[in-house]
Amino acid sequence: MNHLITRLIKRMSIPASAVKNKMKVNGLYCPEGSNHLEQFKIENFELMLEQLHENEKIQHKFHELESKILSILNFQDFFEILLTEMGNIFNVPYVWLSVIKKSSLASLINPLIDSKIIIEKTKFIDRPDFNAVFGNISTPRLFSNTLQPFTAFLPKDDKYQTGSMAIAPVYIDGEIVGSLNQWDYASTRFEPDMDTSFLEQLMMKVSLCLSNVAAHEKLKYFAYHDPLTGLLNRRAFETVLNSEFSRSQRHSHDLCLIFLDLDKFKQINDKHGHDVGDEALIYVADTLTAIVREEDIVARFAGDEFVIILPETKADKAQTLMKRIQSYLNTHSLNHDGAKLTISLSFGITSTQDMGIESAAALLKKADEKLYVEKEEKRGGVK
Repeated sequence: MNHLITRLIKRMSIPASAVKNKMKVNGLYCPEGSNHLEQFKIENFELMLEQLHENEKIQHKFHELESKILSILNFQDFFEILLTEMGNIFNVPYVWLSVIKKSSLASLINPLIDSKIIIEKTKFIDRPDFNAVFGNISTPRLFSNTLQPFTAFLPKDDKYQTGSMAIAPVYIDGEIVGSLNQWDYASTRFEPDMDTSFLEQLMMKVSLCLSNVAAHEKLKYFAYHDPLTGLLNRRAFETVLNSEFSRSQRHSHDLCLIFLDLDKFKQINDKHGHDVGDEALIYVADTLTAIVREEDIVARFAGDEFVIILPETKADKAQTLMKRIQSYLNTHSLNHDGAKLTISLSFGITSTQDMGIESAAALLKKADEKLYVEKEEKRGGVK
């Protein structure tokens, strides 16, 4: 604080010409006469000290918020704390997020829509609507009085059409992905000519923290998910299968497992290229996910092999499910550059009701064996 006071004292060295000509000093007119001048110095100095004190209080509040988010690496906690604490610390009636659709932030926040806070305080916005407000400006924007022109950013309630608001852009790894917004009933809370330097500094730190959180969440996500299809990977699948098998044994519930792969997948790669092969894998993964029940678990096992865990399901129901899946693939070909590619599957189904199934590993092995038998029958022309 001492260096700030020194700067203020230097600013109080008013030249005589300023007094003679009644020049403005620090935004105020100097009065005539030495006694008046001394009083002016004191009052002006007190005003600047008061402003300095207010700035220090604001800086302390920003530091308090920063300290709450700096160490968070969990995406949901980061946003829940940011959205609630910013309103509490700064006494802002409403704080919310605008998320640009199809941005990296949108893809990260979509899995968190079960968070009540994030549901209530997130609004998705088209990039053209976002750019219409910010354009090439990367600093916070302040608006007051009539807010209707910025409806794309505002919550649905009509009460947010008036008052004032601050919109500060949010970045992930240098890409603008949305904004953190504040709203107040008072039109004087966020006026366009106000200084936004503190808010700009905060948003730089928020964006840096968000980039770190996003990187951590991606690492955590890909530790359990296949990067191509987004399905659970083999490691996660085996953990879930062991858990589901234990639960089925404990409660005497049926459990089915389907082991499947794509027919002639090597030919798809050889004839059309590996990019089309990847498209086929993604297409199958999306189809499986869309058709199975919410409680079923789909995973990519390896290469073109997939597995489906069906809790509380008998083998005949699993068979019916696979008929539905194959029927869909038969009638909905994969389109690539105008060419249609019909995908067929082979599969093996096992159940905890089968003989000799005493472990999750045995269930998986039996399904794999049945898949192998079906593949051999198709190659031999039996089926």
